[in-house]
Amino acid sequence: MGECTLNTNFLFQFFQQFRHYESNIQIFKLDPSNENKTLGELAMFISQVAHCYTVELEQFPQELIDVLQQHFSVMDSDLRMTFCRALILLRNKNLLSPTSLLELFFRLFRCKDKLLRETLFSHIVTDIKNINAKHKNNKVNTLLQNFMYTMLRDNNAIAAKKSLDVMIELYRRNIWKDAKTVNVITTACFSPVTKILVAAFTFFLGKDEVNKEEGEVDDDSDQEVQVLVKNIIFLHLPGRGRFRGKFYLSCLFVDLQKRKKRRNMDTTAVNFSALHLVNDPQGFSEKLFKQLETCKERFEVKIMMMDLISRLIAVHQLFLFNFYPYIQRYLQPHQREVTKLLTCFAQACHELVPPDVVESGLKTIVNNFVTERNSNEVMAVGLNAVREVSARCPLAMTEDLLQDLVLYKKSKDKSVIMASRSLIQLFRAVNPTLLHRNDRGRPTEDSKDFTVKQYGELKATDYVPGTEVNNFSIDTLKGNFNLIKPGIIYCYLRSSRTGDWESDSDNDDDDDDDAWVDVPHSSDEAEENGDQGKKEVDDNNEDEKKDKKSKAARISQTRLLTDEDFQKMRNMEAARALNIKSSKKRKMEVDVDEPPERGELISVGDIENIHKKRKHDKESRLETVLAGREGREKFSSKKARNKRFSEFASTTNKEKKKNKNFMMMRQNRNVRGKPKRSFREKQIALKNALLKSRKAKY
Repeated sequence: MGECTLNTNFLFQFFQQFRHYESNIQIFKLDPSNENKTLGELAMFISQVAHCYTVELEQFPQELIDVLQQHFSVMDSDLRMTFCRALILLRNKNLLSPTSLLELFFRLFRCKDKLLRETLFSHIVTDIKNINAKHKNNKVNTLLQNFMYTMLRDNNAIAAKKSLDVMIELYRRNIWKDAKTVNVITTACFSPVTKILVAAFTFFLGKDEVNKEEGEVDDDSDQEVQVLVKNIIFLHLPGRGRFRGKFYLSCLFVDLQKRKKRRNMDTTAVNFSALHLVNDPQGFSEKLFKQLETCKERFEVKIMMMDLISRLIAVHQLFLFNFYPYIQRYLQPHQREVTKLLTCFAQACHELVPPDVVESGLKTIVNNFVTERNSNEVMAVGLNAVREVSARCPLAMTEDLLQDLVLYKKSKDKSVIMASRSLIQLFRAVNPTLLHRNDRGRPTEDSKDFTVKQYGELKATDYVPGTEVNNFSIDTLKGNFNLIKPGIIYCYLRSSRTGDWESDSDNDDDDDDDAWVDVPHSSDEAEENGDQGKKEVDDNNEDEKKDKKSKAARISQTRLLTDEDFQKMRNMEAARALNIKSSKKRKMEVDVDEPPERGELISVGDIENIHKKRKHDKESRLETVLAGREGREKFSSKKARNKRFSEFASTTNKEKKKNKNFMMMRQNRNVRGKPKRSFREKQIALKNALLKSRKAKY
């Protein structure tokens, strides 16, 4: 009976407050600009208990949404924030659909209230993250993406910018990392607002991925880790219980290690660049270049636009021939950010670009940078730029021009010498016929059969080059036996010297399925058969050298290669390329590690790579001094060190004399110092000493 009375009282009080809210909302609609703190308090109270009265408050969320949609521009800022927080509370209790609330919050980005925009931004990102936590909700995602597409074209620049920030943040957190999100962001690259333009360019240039590579998954995990670190520091403070502190400290360290492990697992996912997801890269690049020609933005924005166009050309191997003459006029040593412009020009070159299009730009770089009237740093930058262009479009280089550039290897400056040598090293691998005979280096096995690759030529093979270096054992084949096509049993016969493999599918009746044929080694046969066996082995070795392609084709068609096999192939190819006869005095060190591969994009450091040791300034010298002092005890007496730890340590008389007045210590011999003797005094002292020693003898 008492519980029923208590519930009735609660219900009566709730309806009393709800009627009070309805009366206040009617008063508010008469004058929306008026401040009403009571209405905000009632709205928060009802939203907190709304899950207990779902039937009675069925229209309450929609009423708040309608009020904000109609009067958000003239409402009081505090009341507007209170209504938004009430709606967020209702959404967290799942009493409101996500689409209606998020569309409202995107419209509220038009308000001139920075705190409100930050609150709405954080809720939108968190809500969409929770919606797609267990599985992708494609229905909600499609509706919101279509709505954001319209918001990016909104007349209000602030609302469009915040909508773009939401999409970029969702892409960065791997929530909306799909082609549709990227192609919606591409529309922001043609916005008349500079802030939106720069944000879109920054996204495509990949600068937002820096935190991702360092392991920063999201802001929530960073805050959690900071709280853990603060707790660990708190447990180290004096006055904590020894056992209790150690116990909690161990628990916190275990939790911290788990979070780090989870972060590493999240960052190991495959991460494709947003440029690969553009639907129409050719049309997108043409529109960007048309905008670049008529752009009136500041020069930094133009450089970002050039960089984006060059990256699109490099990633998708596009044809945009007007871009090269446009950027060619900026290639001057006195031009601001000239290294970035050189990077853009070299980045836009690829094998499918006609050599005539790139040749004029290449000669411009040589004429403006690689001349004696410029400084050594400028010449080195020019040679590095020529190297990067030639690496992507080697047919643009002529024989006369290359031989002129090679002569800079005799320069007095080390940076110019290293840049020229890198150009020689490039053409030794790309097209050694353009080099002088003395610059081609010692011939290798690959350089004997070298042929120049013409424009548009594609060399296709029916096998994996380099597989002939793999000699697989029986145990390796047994481990990979299940990977072979079902119904076919391969019995591999191995020769220890030749490494030759044969397959036989007609011996199924003789042995079991898991049986492997043991064949005697060729060395054993040679011992039994004498010189005839040795002659057969030598013939097999000669046949192997002549028929490497057939062996590589046979292995490629009958074996699934692993990552270890490809690593072995790369090492063997590197060792074969460096198989040069060295002199007896100094042996050549052969490094068979994996050679560096050229990526799709170029960094500015590849062109600014100046090989020169600079003089130390004061800051760099101080850094080296401090680095040398690490891990070393300070040069001071042990008494002085002990004094720091003991506040009431006593001092010696010698230390006390240092603090006394000089007039008090002037009579002291230690202060005055020992007086010097005259020459006469020294004679007398010597005479007395001799007499004393003489008396002692007798």
